[in-house]
Amino acid sequence: MEVTVINQKNENVGTINIEDSILNTDVNKGSVWEVVKWHLASRRAGTASTKTRAEVRGSRRKLLPQKGTGNARHGDKKANLFVGGGIAHGPRPRDFYYHIPKKLRKKVLKGVLTIKFNDGELKFIEDFTFEKPRTKLAIEFLNNLGFGGLKVLIVLSEKDENVVKSFRNLPYAKVLVIDGLNTYDILNSDVVLITKTAAEKLNERLGQ
Repeated sequence: MEVTVINQKNENVGTINIEDSILNTDVNKGSVWEVVKWHLASRRAGTASTKTRAEVRGSRRKLLPQKGTGNARHGDKKANLFVGGGIAHGPRPRDFYYHIPKKLRKKVLKGVLTIKFNDGELKFIEDFTFEKPRTKLAIEFLNNLGFGGLKVLIVLSEKDENVVKSFRNLPYAKVLVIDGLNTYDILNSDVVLITKTAAEKLNERLGQ
Protein backbone atom coordinates (compact mmCIF):
# COMPACT_ATOMS: atom_id res chain seq x y z
CA MET A 1 0.00 0.00 0.00
CA GLU A 2 1.34 3.40 -1.00
CA VAL A 3 0.91 6.16 1.58
CA THR A 4 1.75 9.85 1.36
CA VAL A 5 4.83 11.29 3.02
CA ILE A 6 4.72 14.89 4.24
CA ASN A 7 7.43 17.35 5.23
CA GLN A 8 7.66 19.73 8.19
CA LYS A 9 5.39 22.22 6.38
CA ASN A 10 2.66 19.59 5.94
CA GLU A 11 3.29 19.39 2.20
CA ASN A 12 3.16 16.14 0.24
CA VAL A 13 6.67 15.23 -0.85
CA GLY A 14 6.31 11.64 -2.01
CA THR A 15 5.06 8.20 -1.07
CA ILE A 16 6.25 5.12 0.77
CA ASN A 17 5.14 1.51 0.63
CA ILE A 18 3.61 0.03 3.77
CA GLU A 19 2.66 -3.63 4.08
CA ASP A 20 -1.08 -4.04 3.38
CA SER A 21 -1.67 -6.03 6.56
CA ILE A 22 -0.35 -3.22 8.77
CA LEU A 23 -2.96 -0.71 7.67
CA ASN A 24 -5.76 -3.12 6.84
CA THR A 25 -6.38 -5.23 9.95
CA ASP A 26 -9.69 -5.55 11.76
CA VAL A 27 -9.59 -6.07 15.50
CA ASN A 28 -12.37 -6.32 18.09
CA LYS A 29 -12.70 -4.01 21.08
CA GLY A 30 -12.25 -6.86 23.55
CA SER A 31 -8.80 -7.69 22.24
CA VAL A 32 -7.77 -4.04 22.29
CA TRP A 33 -8.98 -3.68 25.87
CA GLU A 34 -7.08 -6.81 26.91
CA VAL A 35 -3.80 -5.57 25.41
CA VAL A 36 -4.19 -2.08 26.90
CA LYS A 37 -4.81 -3.63 30.31
CA TRP A 38 -1.68 -5.78 29.83
CA HIS A 39 0.39 -2.69 28.95
CA LEU A 40 -0.78 -0.80 32.03
CA ALA A 41 -0.19 -3.82 34.27
CA SER A 42 3.34 -4.19 32.89
CA ARG A 43 4.12 -0.57 33.78
CA ARG A 44 3.09 -0.92 37.41
CA ALA A 45 6.04 -0.84 39.78
CA GLY A 46 4.45 -3.18 42.31
CA THR A 47 6.54 -1.68 45.12
CA ALA A 48 3.68 -0.79 47.52
CA SER A 49 4.46 -2.40 50.86
CA THR A 50 3.28 -2.40 54.47
CA LYS A 51 4.70 -4.04 57.58
CA THR A 52 2.95 -6.88 59.34
CA ARG A 53 2.94 -7.25 63.13
CA ALA A 54 5.99 -9.46 62.74
CA GLU A 55 7.96 -6.64 61.13
CA VAL A 56 7.04 -3.48 63.05
CA ARG A 57 9.34 -2.32 65.81
CA GLY A 58 8.24 -2.91 69.41
CA SER A 59 8.31 -5.21 72.40
CA ARG A 60 6.86 -8.70 72.20
CA ARG A 61 5.84 -8.60 75.86
CA LYS A 62 2.24 -9.46 76.63
CA LEU A 63 0.50 -6.18 77.55
CA LEU A 64 -1.41 -7.40 80.62
CA PRO A 65 -2.33 -10.62 82.38
CA GLN A 66 -4.68 -12.94 80.53
CA LYS A 67 -7.23 -12.93 83.33
CA GLY A 68 -8.35 -10.83 86.21
CA THR A 69 -8.00 -7.28 84.89
CA GLY A 70 -11.35 -6.94 83.15
CA ASN A 71 -9.62 -5.93 79.93
CA ALA A 72 -9.76 -7.70 76.61
CA ARG A 73 -7.26 -10.49 76.06
CA HIS A 74 -4.21 -9.23 74.21
CA GLY A 75 -0.72 -10.23 73.23
CA ASP A 76 1.92 -7.62 72.37
CA LYS A 77 1.31 -4.02 71.31
CA LYS A 78 2.25 -4.77 67.70
CA ALA A 79 -1.25 -6.07 66.95
CA ASN A 80 -3.03 -4.33 64.07
CA LEU A 81 -5.65 -2.90 66.47
CA PHE A 82 -3.14 -0.51 68.00
CA VAL A 83 -1.65 2.70 66.60
CA GLY A 84 1.86 1.86 65.46
CA GLY A 85 0.99 -1.80 65.14
CA GLY A 86 1.27 -3.96 62.05
CA ILE A 87 -1.08 -3.77 59.07
CA ALA A 88 -3.40 -6.69 58.43
CA HIS A 89 -3.78 -7.75 54.78
CA GLY A 90 -1.89 -4.69 53.48
CA PRO A 91 -0.17 -4.49 50.08
CA ARG A 92 3.06 -6.39 49.56
CA PRO A 93 5.63 -6.09 46.73
CA ARG A 94 4.43 -8.03 43.71
CA ASP A 95 4.87 -8.31 39.95
CA PHE A 96 1.71 -7.35 38.03
CA TYR A 97 2.99 -8.73 34.72
CA TYR A 98 1.05 -11.50 33.04
CA HIS A 99 1.39 -13.16 29.67
CA ILE A 100 -0.51 -12.32 26.50
CA PRO A 101 0.17 -14.20 23.24
CA LYS A 102 2.60 -12.36 20.99
CA LYS A 103 0.36 -12.94 17.95
CA LEU A 104 -2.52 -11.17 19.70
CA ARG A 105 -0.33 -8.20 20.66
CA LYS A 106 0.90 -7.92 17.07
CA LYS A 107 -2.60 -8.12 15.60
CA VAL A 108 -3.97 -5.49 17.97
CA LEU A 109 -1.04 -3.17 17.22
CA LYS A 110 -1.77 -3.42 13.50
CA GLY A 111 -5.48 -2.99 14.23
CA VAL A 112 -5.07 0.30 16.11
CA LEU A 113 -2.69 1.59 13.42
CA THR A 114 -5.41 0.78 10.88
CA ILE A 115 -7.99 2.69 12.94
CA LYS A 116 -5.72 5.73 13.21
CA PHE A 117 -4.91 5.63 9.49
CA ASN A 118 -8.57 5.38 8.47
CA ASP A 119 -9.42 8.30 10.75
CA GLY A 120 -6.65 10.44 9.24
CA GLU A 121 -4.73 10.47 12.52
CA LEU A 122 -1.68 8.55 11.29
CA LYS A 123 0.84 10.51 9.24
CA PHE A 124 4.19 9.61 7.69
CA ILE A 125 6.78 12.36 7.68
CA GLU A 126 10.25 12.90 6.26
CA ASP A 127 13.13 12.20 8.63
CA PHE A 128 14.02 15.30 10.61
CA THR A 129 16.28 16.48 13.40
CA PHE A 130 17.08 19.69 15.27
CA GLU A 131 20.48 21.38 15.40
CA LYS A 132 20.18 21.64 19.17
CA PRO A 133 17.56 20.72 21.79
CA ARG A 134 15.08 23.58 22.06
CA THR A 135 11.43 23.38 23.10
CA LYS A 136 10.69 26.39 20.89
CA LEU A 137 11.71 24.38 17.82
CA ALA A 138 9.40 21.54 18.85
CA ILE A 139 6.46 23.93 19.25
CA GLU A 140 7.13 25.50 15.84
CA PHE A 141 7.37 22.02 14.32
CA LEU A 142 3.92 21.02 15.62
CA ASN A 143 2.33 24.36 14.73
CA ASN A 144 3.62 24.16 11.16
CA LEU A 145 1.96 20.77 10.83
CA GLY A 146 -1.28 22.09 12.32
CA PHE A 147 -1.04 19.85 15.39
CA GLY A 148 -0.43 22.52 18.02
CA GLY A 149 -2.17 21.63 21.29
CA LEU A 150 -3.02 18.08 20.16
CA LYS A 151 -1.61 14.99 21.84
CA VAL A 152 1.05 13.89 19.37
CA LEU A 153 3.06 10.67 19.33
CA ILE A 154 6.28 10.94 17.29
CA VAL A 155 7.92 7.69 16.23
CA LEU A 156 11.60 7.70 15.24
CA SER A 157 13.77 4.98 13.74
CA GLU A 158 16.41 5.50 16.42
CA LYS A 159 16.93 7.74 19.43
CA ASP A 160 17.77 11.35 18.59
CA GLU A 161 18.75 13.27 21.73
CA ASN A 162 18.03 16.69 20.21
CA VAL A 163 14.52 15.67 19.20
CA VAL A 164 13.77 13.84 22.45
CA LYS A 165 14.93 16.74 24.62
CA SER A 166 13.08 19.30 22.48
CA PHE A 167 9.73 17.57 22.97
CA ARG A 168 10.36 16.44 26.55
CA ASN A 169 8.90 19.58 28.16
CA LEU A 170 5.67 19.43 26.15
CA PRO A 171 3.02 17.50 28.13
CA TYR A 172 1.01 16.83 24.97
CA ALA A 173 3.88 15.33 22.94
CA LYS A 174 5.73 12.05 23.30
CA VAL A 175 8.69 10.60 21.36
CA LEU A 176 9.19 6.86 20.92
CA VAL A 177 11.67 4.72 19.01
CA ILE A 178 9.93 2.33 16.60
CA ASP A 179 10.92 -0.69 18.71
CA GLY A 180 8.89 0.75 21.58
CA LEU A 181 5.74 1.48 19.56
CA ASN A 182 2.77 0.07 21.46
CA THR A 183 -1.02 -0.05 21.46
CA TYR A 184 -1.56 2.10 24.55
CA ASP A 185 0.50 5.09 23.42
CA ILE A 186 -1.10 5.00 19.96
CA LEU A 187 -4.62 5.09 21.41
CA ASN A 188 -3.59 7.73 23.96
CA SER A 189 -2.64 10.21 21.22
CA ASP A 190 -4.66 12.36 18.84
CA VAL A 191 -2.08 12.13 16.04
CA VAL A 192 0.68 9.61 15.33
CA LEU A 193 3.68 10.83 13.31
CA ILE A 194 5.99 8.13 11.94
CA THR A 195 9.21 9.11 10.18
CA LYS A 196 10.02 7.59 6.81
CA THR A 197 12.93 5.51 8.12
CA ALA A 198 10.85 4.34 11.07
CA ALA A 199 8.13 3.27 8.62
CA GLU A 200 10.63 1.02 6.85
CA LYS A 201 11.45 -0.63 10.16
CA LEU A 202 7.72 -0.90 10.87
CA ASN A 203 7.41 -3.04 7.75
CA GLU A 204 10.14 -5.33 9.06
CA ARG A 205 8.57 -5.56 12.52
CA LEU A 206 4.89 -6.07 11.62
CA GLY A 207 4.98 -7.16 7.97
CA GLN A 208 3.99 -10.68 6.96
